[in-house]
Amino acid sequence: MQFRNLKLVSNVVFGRGCFNQLDEILAPHRKGDAPMIFLLDHFFEGKPLASRIPLRGKDKIVIVDVTYEPKTTQVDKLAQELKEEFGTVSGIIGIGGGSAMDLAKAVSLMMNNTGSSADYQGWDLVKVAGVYKAGIPTLSGTGAEVSRTTVLTGPVRKLGMNSDFTPFDQIVLDPELTKDAPANQRFYTGMDCYIHCIESLEGTFLNEFSKSYGEKALQLCQNIFLGNKPWNDANDDKLMMASYAGGMSIAYSQVGVAHAVSYGLSYLLGTKHGIGNCIVMNHLEEYYPAGVKEFKQMVAENNIDIPVGICNGLSEEQFDAMLNVSLGMKPLWENALGKNWESIMTREKLRALYEKL
Repeated sequence: MQFRNLKLVSNVVFGRGCFNQLDEILAPHRKGDAPMIFLLDHFFEGKPLASRIPLRGKDKIVIVDVTYEPKTTQVDKLAQELKEEFGTVSGIIGIGGGSAMDLAKAVSLMMNNTGSSADYQGWDLVKVAGVYKAGIPTLSGTGAEVSRTTVLTGPVRKLGMNSDFTPFDQIVLDPELTKDAPANQRFYTGMDCYIHCIESLEGTFLNEFSKSYGEKALQLCQNIFLGNKPWNDANDDKLMMASYAGGMSIAYSQVGVAHAVSYGLSYLLGTKHGIGNCIVMNHLEEYYPAGVKEFKQMVAENNIDIPVGICNGLSEEQFDAMLNVSLGMKPLWENALGKNWESIMTREKLRALYEKL
């Protein structure tokens, strides 16, 4: 048997206020006068966090619009503009939610790889390391800070650049940065983590490595989102660690049905990842009965509305586009349903599921 030699994030700093160490952390990775480029989630434009970024020399803050999830065209444009302006850069720093961090990983890779980022959507297609990259989450739950993928919507598919060159070289986990997150957004990304755990722990790829992380992340999510407790700073700390552990859980296994189906929604409708997973999870009793029951309890206790009817009125062509994207996520389906998954999740069955959403 061939075991995967897992590439992890090289350096991790955790703690309230650790963002203040960013200048010191980046200093050894500066190459001459080549700048550090900070991709900042547009949510923070004009807000205090922007003024705390430690700029040196020709360093630049680029405000990135993450209204929609990253597209290959957006990645290619950013990388090309940086090459034209600076030639080379010392590093790319992503500050924000999962989309900002995914953009940072992808732009880092495209600084040193030829062609379009769409050419690298798949597993282990990236052959050259990117420039230095760091991730600083301001939302917790996606696991983007530790994953070996950067999820991108391309011209024909929604699929990550999954490779050993994709993980960050450094992550800065400062729970203080998440304190102003809108309650519904915090819930949706928190549920992304919860769903990671359910899909990993009930998947056919499960092993003790992923199980250990998944069980801890699940326990933290249950502690945070059940019991009708008021939100406090400790919950921000716990959710940041749940996100890390949940991401580690799927690093050595995979996600499952909710993610595979939500990729189709995101590709066609632009549905954000966290809320897309929630929309799908609401209808997955057949696959994750206990998890869906608990998920619905969390939704009720936290007074969250999950959208319904988002696939009403779609054309045959649109349903086909979603089905093609979803069914292309083969490792996810195999983890969820086993090697004969194609005989279980037929196009007809998946179409019926989309019609419920």
